[in-house]
Amino acid sequence: MKLFSCFIPLLLFLLQVVPGLGLPKDTLRCVGYHGSCLRAKSCPKPFAAFGTCAWRQKICCIDTTSNFHTCQDEGGHCVHPRIKCLQEQEGLCPHRRWKCCTEV
Repeated sequence: MKLFSCFIPLLLFLLQVVPGLGLPKDTLRCVGYHGSCLRAKSCPKPFAAFGTCAWRQKICCIDTTSNFHTCQDEGGHCVHPRIKCLQEQEGLCPHRRWKCCTEV
């Protein structure tokens, strides 16, 4: 019992100290794009839906008035990382590691 009582505070400490240890991957991706996780069925304006959060329980909303625009808003399209772009551009893609291209 003493071992268990020592293990719990250590576990709680690690969850606080190590960034991202306690968060799901989809939530980390959303936060990485400066998004917010909401329980709403759709994002309020000026936010746009950008995937899910919390093990697909919430929706990820990103601010469309910030510098973080989606690829389609910038006139591009998202492609798989193996596809070569003739011209890449700035923009967020909903699939992890995909890139935003104006021409393929």
